[in-house]
Amino acid sequence: MQQRPMVTRNGNLVRSSYWNGVNIDDAVLVDGAKERRQSWVFVAHVRNESTLDEWVEVRGGRPGEAKGRSFRPELIYPVCAKKGSRITGQSLAIAPLLPLS
Repeated sequence: MQQRPMVTRNGNLVRSSYWNGVNIDDAVLVDGAKERRQSWVFVAHVRNESTLDEWVEVRGGRPGEAKGRSFRPELIYPVCAKKGSRITGQSLAIAPLLPLS
């Protein structure tokens, strides 16, 4: 069962559990030399309204790890974008996953 998106505000920071078609705990890819070989799940999208900076928080890493990291939105891809060891297609920041219904 899919959870409703949560949006929380803490000063200038707006944190959302849904972003461009991915919900909390959905698998995502991170386009980085080491990160491409690791497993990640989406945690939150955060936007600083005063500086207009934004980032995506993920959790994962090597097998058995659950470390939290944050990356720029243009580095986050859907899982279907991986072809072998390469990432193809556009990031979720450019091409969001839209529901079919």
